[in-house]
Amino acid sequence: MAEQARWYVIHTYSGYENKVAENIKKVVENRKLQDIIPEVMVPLEVVTEVKDDKTKEAERKLFPSYVLVKMVMTDETWYIVRNTRGVTGFVGPGSKPIPLTDKEVAALGVDAHRVEVGCDFSAGDEVVITGDKLHGVHGTVQSVNTEEKTAEITVSMFGRATSVTLPMNQIEKA
Repeated sequence: MAEQARWYVIHTYSGYENKVAENIKKVVENRKLQDIIPEVMVPLEVVTEVKDDKTKEAERKLFPSYVLVKMVMTDETWYIVRNTRGVTGFVGPGSKPIPLTDKEVAALGVDAHRVEVGCDFSAGDEVVITGDKLHGVHGTVQSVNTEEKTAEITVSMFGRATSVTLPMNQIEKA
């Protein structure tokens, strides 16, 4: 039975993260090793920068000087990664790489499939709730929290106006 690919953390020289990731990807492609090194990534986060009253989204490295590699650990894969220019070593005791646990992988969100939700709503918009508890209920957006990707909506329940806060992916314009 073939061993399953696990996530490993590689330490690199500062500023070499993207170059290391690209070099590993090239070697994998050239040697056709996609089955034992299926993924290489530099974890990024999108941050909103406000400068001179202008907002701009920018990508920032989540873990500077580190690259994540999903691979089956063999002598060949260890050698390829370890001898890539810019790599200082694997994270682990001595020269023994330690894979990330499932819990650590989940916390990093590297295997999670996230759906990014844009802010298409503003106060006063008429919306329909698509989430399961209030599915099909119409309401009016009172406020939008772009940080938490939620909207406060006023709906009519039992003849009274009631305020509910819902994730933006559970509402759509009416």
